[in-house]
Amino acid sequence: MLFLDPDRPIASCTSATCDGCPTGTALHCHFTLKDLTHFLLLALPSFLIGGAGIYYKSGWMLVLWISMIVGFFGFLEIRVMCSHCPHYAEPGYSLKCWANYGSPKLWRYRPGPMILIEKTIFFGGFIVVWGYPLLFLLAGSQWFLLIVYVLSTTGFFMTLRKYFCSQCINFACPLNTVGETARRGFFDRNPEIAEAWGIDPEHS
Repeated sequence: MLFLDPDRPIASCTSATCDGCPTGTALHCHFTLKDLTHFLLLALPSFLIGGAGIYYKSGWMLVLWISMIVGFFGFLEIRVMCSHCPHYAEPGYSLKCWANYGSPKLWRYRPGPMILIEKTIFFGGFIVVWGYPLLFLLAGSQWFLLIVYVLSTTGFFMTLRKYFCSQCINFACPLNTVGETARRGFFDRNPEIAEAWGIDPEHS
């Protein structure tokens, strides 16, 4: 299957069925091709515009940027952030989520919060990936592309936080905005994750 079975609880969940789940509408435990498409359509504009600005100055610098993107999102981010996600515990050798679909699972599953160095690498990667095109847009006086790039990048993160991060079950991610009530409901059904967070599910 391309994505997880929507009728089966995720691997970390102790419930036998998803029916009647109190967090079913608050959290997004399963994904579809539609979810992946929405995310890609949201993320692509900033990358296409940034790539165009870099290519205007140097094709080789564009290749370097693409290598940075693949290296960070395909490998480094998987280690510092995605390995903490419940979806990382699913069977198989690659992720089946909306943000990093297809990325290899090279490291062990680490339920629980990210440590400081992981958060530093996470945000540092964001700064490098989205900051790199700014150098070329500014150096080339590509003012129109610069404005559109800034707007598309800002819009991407604002929409991501409001509609994706607000339902994501990877509570370790610094961008996660899921409320406490939904988190408690999730911990109740995922005691292994609750324990990794130092939480007693019965009193979460």
